Amino acid sequence: MIESTMPGKLFGVGLGPGDPELITLKALRTIRQAHVVAYPTAKHGQSNARCIVNLELTREQIEMPMIYPITTESTGHPGGYEAIIAQFYDQMAEQIAAHLLEGRDVAVLCEGDPFFYGSFMYLHDRLAHRFSTSVIPGIPSVMAAAARLGTPLVRRDSELTILPATLSEDALTARLNPHDAFAIIKLGRNFTKAKNALSRAKVSDKALYIERATMSQERIVPLSEVNSPSVPYFSLILVPDSRQSQHSDIVNSPGQVAVVGLGPGSAEWITPEAQQALAEATDLVGYQRYLDRVPLRSGQRRFGSDNKVEAERARHALSLAESGRRVCVVSSGDPGIFAMASAVLESVDQGPEVWRSLDIRIVPGVSAMQAVAARIGAPLGHDFCVLSLSDRLKPWEVIVKRLHAVASADFALAIYNPISSERKWQLAEAQAILAGYRGPETPVVLARAVGRSDEKIMITDLGRFDPGLADMQTLILVGSSTTRSLALSDHREMIYTPRTYGV
Repeated sequence: MIESTMPGKLFGVGLGPGDPELITLKALRTIRQAHVVAYPTAKHGQSNARCIVNLELTREQIEMPMIYPITTESTGHPGGYEAIIAQFYDQMAEQIAAHLLEGRDVAVLCEGDPFFYGSFMYLHDRLAHRFSTSVIPGIPSVMAAAARLGTPLVRRDSELTILPATLSEDALTARLNPHDAFAIIKLGRNFTKAKNALSRAKVSDKALYIERATMSQERIVPLSEVNSPSVPYFSLILVPDSRQSQHSDIVNSPGQVAVVGLGPGSAEWITPEAQQALAEATDLVGYQRYLDRVPLRSGQRRFGSDNKVEAERARHALSLAESGRRVCVVSSGDPGIFAMASAVLESVDQGPEVWRSLDIRIVPGVSAMQAVAARIGAPLGHDFCVLSLSDRLKPWEVIVKRLHAVASADFALAIYNPISSERKWQLAEAQAILAGYRGPETPVVLARAVGRSDEKIMITDLGRFDPGLADMQTLILVGSSTTRSLALSDHREMIYTPRTYGV
């Protein structure tokens, strides 16, 4: 009777960034106890992974160099680079499997972490379903680089994005922004491309370069002084979070005002740029109802006010910024549509000269009319106009004149501020003006609290439209003469305005 041999165990062992003292105790114990130690290596030169653990290997252990068939050179393989590499991992997996079937434990060495762009993951894909497999994490090069560069990567709720430099320059540029933290890895021959992307994204001044972090050949050089042809594969660029520490000197920093649009109601409609501006702010200023939609953050001051004091609110925000604060003026929807952007800029125009030197930016948001239109189709799919019925800041006679102009020009129309406790009759008069130019079958949409739990949308027409159903939080869309209703098979009604007109 032949005794069966229990299969060995497979270990993916993370060695960390290069310094032998940064290997975990568990990784060392696993390497010392393994019967077979496998490690990647190039055709020419020694294995970096083996060098890290050179003093830990014993003569009794079987060493298995995994020699890459190709690294940076070209290949004549009919399937190209991907095919020849896949074939290589297939062969290595079978060699490792042969040892495992003989009952030998195999430790596959992997620089950094095995599952963070590590080569072991390709062996894991081929073997983990066949053999008992354990993965031992290691310190990733990104974290080692941050430690060696002496820079925190992220603060509070900012995000860290890892980008391989093998992406196209356009893709790298699109993902970079001046606010979050980034690591660009796998530089080597891709360095110039990555450097160009950093410049295009206007973050080069924050970028930090390091090669072979924690290794004996470690080198830290200003990005502008890096010689492109000599950049090794084991190098990376860090772009730390640009936020200041909570203990930084705010008073001496340039004052900032960001007028931020929160969108119409749903948290999913707040843009990443708006979220970043809110997170970086030292002070929030806005209508209290809108401030309540922004999550509380430790150390951040809030100044809520009534809905009818836009000018005072704007001046307060500018005064705070003048003292060096980073201020967010919060608006619903888009701040440039009947909201706080105009109020802030008007205050700057009429205020002291020092306000013109502040860092002022407008952060767009999804407007209410866009959200409503998307809910019911595409009623604004052709030329349209946007009008507020509020006569608090402009005479009613001007509103009437504009209603006639919009209706006679056959625009689709988005109506903001249709009615309030002080204005009960204007919406009915607007309906009558529009009815003088449009047929009674013209689609009309009434939408309230879009994106919130109490959302309510009603589709009617100009002939049956009841102004009494609207309030200050209602947005109304009135179609043009070409706007149509479309019944879908699931019984939903969609409204759209064709892209062609009079054809």
